[in-house]
Amino acid sequence: MRTWVPFVTALVTAVLLTVTLADPPRADAAVRTGTGAGSVTQAYLVDAEPGARVRLIGPSGAIAGGGRVDRLGSFLVRELAPGPGYRFEVAGRAGNTFAVLSGQPPDRSLYRGQRFGAGYHYVRMRDGVELAVMVRLPVGATMADGPFPTVIEYSGYQAAAPGDVAVGAVRERLGDADPLAASVGVILGGALAPAAGFATVVVQMRGSGCSGGAFDLFDYPTIYDGYDIVEIVAGQPWVAGNKVGMVGISFSGISQLSVAGTRPPGLAAIAPMSITDDLYSTGFPGGIFNTGFANSWITERQKDARPAPDGGQPYARELVRRGDRRCLNNQKLRLRTQNIRRLIEENPTRTPSLLDHRSPSYWASKVDVPVLLTGALQDEQVGAQWTSIIDEFSGKDDVWVKMINGPHLDSVAPQLLGSWYEFLNIFVAKRVPRFSAPLVALAPVVYGASTSTPGTPVRTDRLAGARDVDDARRRFARDPRIQVWFDSGSGSPVPGNISAHWQRGFAAWPPASVGSGTRLTLAARGRLTEAKPAEGKPAAGRAPSSTVSLRPDPGSRPAGTLNAVGASQVPWQGLPPYRWLQAPGRSGLGFISTANDHDVLVVGPASLDLLLASSAGDTDLQATLSEVRPDGRETYVTTGQLRASFRDVTAASTVFEPRRNWLNPRRLRAGFQSVRIALNPVAHVFRKGSRIRITITAPGGDMASWRFDTPATGGRIVDTIALGPGGSSLVLPVVPGGRAGAPLSPCGGQRGRPCRVYRPAFNGG
Repeated sequence: MRTWVPFVTALVTAVLLTVTLADPPRADAAVRTGTGAGSVTQAYLVDAEPGARVRLIGPSGAIAGGGRVDRLGSFLVRELAPGPGYRFEVAGRAGNTFAVLSGQPPDRSLYRGQRFGAGYHYVRMRDGVELAVMVRLPVGATMADGPFPTVIEYSGYQAAAPGDVAVGAVRERLGDADPLAASVGVILGGALAPAAGFATVVVQMRGSGCSGGAFDLFDYPTIYDGYDIVEIVAGQPWVAGNKVGMVGISFSGISQLSVAGTRPPGLAAIAPMSITDDLYSTGFPGGIFNTGFANSWITERQKDARPAPDGGQPYARELVRRGDRRCLNNQKLRLRTQNIRRLIEENPTRTPSLLDHRSPSYWASKVDVPVLLTGALQDEQVGAQWTSIIDEFSGKDDVWVKMINGPHLDSVAPQLLGSWYEFLNIFVAKRVPRFSAPLVALAPVVYGASTSTPGTPVRTDRLAGARDVDDARRRFARDPRIQVWFDSGSGSPVPGNISAHWQRGFAAWPPASVGSGTRLTLAARGRLTEAKPAEGKPAAGRAPSSTVSLRPDPGSRPAGTLNAVGASQVPWQGLPPYRWLQAPGRSGLGFISTANDHDVLVVGPASLDLLLASSAGDTDLQATLSEVRPDGRETYVTTGQLRASFRDVTAASTVFEPRRNWLNPRRLRAGFQSVRIALNPVAHVFRKGSRIRITITAPGGDMASWRFDTPATGGRIVDTIALGPGGSSLVLPVVPGGRAGAPLSPCGGQRGRPCRVYRPAFNGG
């Protein structure tokens, strides 16, 4: 037997050597590497081993990102350079190679190869992610009646849910919510557009509902999904003319600007309502984080992005419960949702690389289709600074702007909805706008459900006498490019009714006739006096002849006029339960003019130019413009906020609008310095016999849904304002000879504007 020993020993040695030289046995030898794919500037991994280490290897072999696969088997890396040659390595094992995509359009086979009709569907984007869509036909129509003029609504709310939005709203008010009902946030595509004779495709943004992908707050994948969906829908055989429009308010209003800015060939026109100009201006008004609506909106979007069926939107949970495997499969990347709160914490100033491409103002100048932009000037959700975007359309034909006094929903008010109907018929349907009985019948139901007021009838036959669509277009184009509807809520037997009864038109914003504006000086004893031309602007560094001090205290009064910081219909009611209190004691200053001897029409942005000294290195301030009526009551007009360390302005500033890059805060120096507070845009008539008032306080207390991350002061900070010639002043865009189109309405009936008894501030104004 000894003769076998050397052989056995050699055999064992060889085996051991072979094992040693080969990969050692590993517990993760069967680790799933999953499938990698590229989005626009992003790479994602699905179906990989949960908990395994993962690295993204770039084209050069360098590591482009890494971490651990989440419990759903996914991983995602953002902000990548487009190009081929990327791959994920999971537990050291290489996966498939793929390309990170750019904004260049994909092969058109993606668009030609997907066909669908009425009802609920899933549509594939260029990166393989599926979006849920709901197709609704015009009221009373079937597919046999096509082709149809078609519009798209593109939203991250519960948008593509297959249930009826109007019936769902009624059931919710009765306490019997339907999980499959679409959100009232898509009322345009979900109900009003079908009533107006349009097929509508309501699209669920990636990372929400039953759509795939990860929610990214208007990042490039979401923007270029919009391009893809326009091209896919425009190519459907039931779409008239193979061109589509886009509609929507708020979320689905904002999305239109970026999609149109990518210039999809199948897009005919857009009609955005109630948008913002820049995400920073809503999220950080005056450089101060908006802990009210902006914060609650972010919270809701993060909640909506959780994976179904354990979280996410109600319809996604319900469809998964009913066995919708595609909806369930589309939840894989939900744990890779961008952490918006972390982005805010890491970017307290306006980081261009983060916010430029996410903001409508960035894309507006790239839009090359007709635009109808409508919005409200006391918008409690996104704010009223959206009018700043008008400049981005300078020199473009076929752009109309309609604005109205009132809250967020009032961009859908009857006078504006009539123009919306005409615009879509002319520029999308290519037909003469005729009387629409379904739209006229449905509108008051919508107004009643959302505002508890009926509105006035929507006019749909204004252009019905046109010979053809070209004639209708010429007639529509006679409307002024900027049309302002005043005093919404007044002039009706129903107090606060969602309707305005008179308007004025202008060729530019602000109107050219306002010139360099009317400057009012903040003077002693709370007086607001018209400045002489020689007095000019505040003179920083100059010793003031007169001053007054306040101790701004954000805790001295309620944070807002309503107990509504999130999405709420309370501010839309005819008579909301406002609680508008004046800042007590020395926590607020007031300045008031003498009674007007004629109507004063103010249209455009405004500025409060302070010569300020502070006991602190920084201070948060708010300026509020109001009208003190002959009956001794005071009506809110507009407001603006500023963190004084953001006082530096750019060369793009105007006399009415101090503009900033929001990048380089600078602490206050000792002594007086110029601090300009931008007031949100104004469209208001201070009536004959009324007085103009400006108050200065800590931020908060004068708005319905915005709240401000202003540090508690306890009244310890002392801010001193220079008065008199060369001191502080208010600049208003006054239209010469402007007059009101209706008598002064009762106090409290104007939409979006609380009213209270006027009481002078401690300094007399």
